[in-house]
Amino acid sequence: MLIPVFTVYAVDLNAATPALIGVALGSYGLSQGILQIPFGLLSDRIGRKPIITLGLLLFLAGSLWGALTDSIYGMIIARTLQGTGAIGSVLIALLADLTPDAERTKAMAVIGSSIGLSFSLAMVLSPAIAHAYGLSGIFYFTAVLATLGLLLLHTVVPTPIKEPFHSNTDARPRLFKSVVANHHLQRLNAGIFCQHFILTSTFFVIPMLLQEQIKQGHLIQQWRFYLPLMIFSFLAMVPFIVIAEKMSRIKTVFLSSVLITGLSQLFLAFTYQYWLGICALMFSYFVVFNILEASLPSLISKQADPKAKGTAMGIYSSFQFLGIFAGGATAGFLYQYAHSKGIFILNASMSLLWFIIAMKMTPNAYQTTISVPYDASIHTREQLSLKLESLPGVMSVAFSENAGLIYLRINKARYKTGSAEQRLLDI
Repeated sequence: MLIPVFTVYAVDLNAATPALIGVALGSYGLSQGILQIPFGLLSDRIGRKPIITLGLLLFLAGSLWGALTDSIYGMIIARTLQGTGAIGSVLIALLADLTPDAERTKAMAVIGSSIGLSFSLAMVLSPAIAHAYGLSGIFYFTAVLATLGLLLLHTVVPTPIKEPFHSNTDARPRLFKSVVANHHLQRLNAGIFCQHFILTSTFFVIPMLLQEQIKQGHLIQQWRFYLPLMIFSFLAMVPFIVIAEKMSRIKTVFLSSVLITGLSQLFLAFTYQYWLGICALMFSYFVVFNILEASLPSLISKQADPKAKGTAMGIYSSFQFLGIFAGGATAGFLYQYAHSKGIFILNASMSLLWFIIAMKMTPNAYQTTISVPYDASIHTREQLSLKLESLPGVMSVAFSENAGLIYLRINKARYKTGSAEQRLLDI
């Protein structure tokens, strides 16, 4: 909610400078990035709900601090405190505790959709709230949301009977080395860092540019720019996602999106004073932003070993939030010396670096992981591995004895649905 308006309203805070405004904008991402994995590991020891409660209380405290402060230093503390409510990984783990294995993918998809919807709603609602009540109005609103989250957690959300380890959601320190050593995963981690670096630094500048367009009479309120931008960029993104999946063009669509990100930033550096230029280039940017935002988690999931998927996603989330911090802080310092043009050129350079890194990616885009239940008391792992690996399309076999599941990495084009289950019956 702060992204579309923060730089316009933060200038009224005591001691505000562009550099400090950038630090305040990005500091949320710093504490989020540092604490995502530790909070997830801590929830394994003392329970999901206590950690989620702690996180929401910290976020609530940061929101109230942000609403009451009148200085940029107080705002930096408020944003950092909000970020210490780093409960994203814990929420996903709680979701895994409460859903059957067969339904977990659908549940994750619903969570992902709700995050995308909330992002779009925030971009539209926050300019209207800030226009009426200033920055404090947004912070009070987020405090209300945190309170609502606490009420839902303790009155609606069930408490899991047990909290087992889920390889597809939970991080494990002993798996860090194997995940970090995977160059394919690190390319994707670099990608999400660049993606959110560019997003945050872009929105350091865009609110101020839109404010100038309002003064020139091209726009009445900022939400009237964001609403059609969100709607039409989402609709325009859908065909490209379909092409990537159905026509096996994931890498082509991905690289093209990174390239268009860079070109839109480069052209903004020279046309940001013009209303039509802002509209056209921001639309192009958000179409490919949506494509990349949808593609990156999917690619991480497909590249990661099934036994280390939760660890891979935890590291991925940390890179995402650290990108927010780096983008905000860098944009603030750069704006003091090179203004909007310098920020857009830096973003274009980041996109070029990202494109070079992504060119070498060899995504397992047409592979996926399925789970099959088995009875460990009937079959030995060696026996099952030999039989299942001989099936057409099966790439690898991994076991989760606690959950009573076999994870199969399959090639979707060669694997016949149900063949693994049939093979288990035949053994």
